[in-house]
Amino acid sequence: MVLLTDRELLILKAIVQIYTDDGQPVGSKALVSQLPIHVSSATIRNEMATLEEKGLLKKTHSSSGRVPSIKGYRYYVDNLLKPDKVQSSDLRRIRSSFNQQFQEIDDIVAESADMLSKLTSYTAFTVKPELKDAKLEGFRLVPLGNHRVMAILVTDNGDVQNRTFKVPSSVNPEALESVIRIINDQLVGLTLGEVFKRLETDIPMQIGKYIETPDGFLDIFEDVLKKSATERFFVGGRLNLLDFSKQPDVSSLRSLYSLMGRSTDLADVLGGSLDQNIQVQIGNEITNNLLKNYSLITATYDVDQHGKGVIAILGPTSMPYSRMIGLVGAFRTELAQRLIDYYHDIDDI
Repeated sequence: MVLLTDRELLILKAIVQIYTDDGQPVGSKALVSQLPIHVSSATIRNEMATLEEKGLLKKTHSSSGRVPSIKGYRYYVDNLLKPDKVQSSDLRRIRSSFNQQFQEIDDIVAESADMLSKLTSYTAFTVKPELKDAKLEGFRLVPLGNHRVMAILVTDNGDVQNRTFKVPSSVNPEALESVIRIINDQLVGLTLGEVFKRLETDIPMQIGKYIETPDGFLDIFEDVLKKSATERFFVGGRLNLLDFSKQPDVSSLRSLYSLMGRSTDLADVLGGSLDQNIQVQIGNEITNNLLKNYSLITATYDVDQHGKGVIAILGPTSMPYSRMIGLVGAFRTELAQRLIDYYHDIDDI
């Protein structure tokens, strides 16, 4: 770890805060009035040169002031940063956004991505709470006519999934009802992991008594089940990338937008331990090389027995970290509470 004097700490902190506020390189004259101690402009220049030698500051060109380096941002976040208290106006906006009727968990988590992107002016990601302990609560088939039916699957955490498919004309309605009874009698109340295991063992044989080729039907059921069991990512403010991206060409931006549509890549970027700390990754610390010019702030939110989810914002390395970390911290608290209220409402029905 780099060791800094008290004066160097004050200068580095001031430069980071000034630069993240106005985006302009900071010179010694600008710092004279900003520091809480009285020092000359010449002294400040010497200290800035020392900080540059230590890799915490850099020049944009020979005659400019200094700007923080990636190493400088990292030092600031780890040692000097104090999260800002969230403004009451921002808190009202968050609560107002969540103060509406939502039909599904996905609606709440999707809304949270949009709201977080509007609050921060960056690109936001939200991941719904993990569903590994969710249990199958019910399964229905709704006739739509012309041999088409809608399969509806409900889990005990309020998640509802459906898929429409065509039933072979050789399968009569009584057989389908028997299959539905088997699924509800045998599988309801089991965790989704246990349901998958049963689908690989005895359930196909039981359904085979009523449907000549049960595999096709079970494929449909399993697809709906997998959709419910899979982590879902929501992205808000994709276009905000254009406001702060330093990517020089259209192909790089296209690759970034493509990344946001791939769940496996997003899982890798947003993955890691589900602890309670807010994490800041800067530049090359982010796992995907496409994001080496950005900073990523991630936080876990806890929904009691219903699991943990993740929220994140992607912005420039020069983002105002104190404000952003304060916002992310408050936002995850409000999101967790809104989801807990949703689950309580379901339990009361």
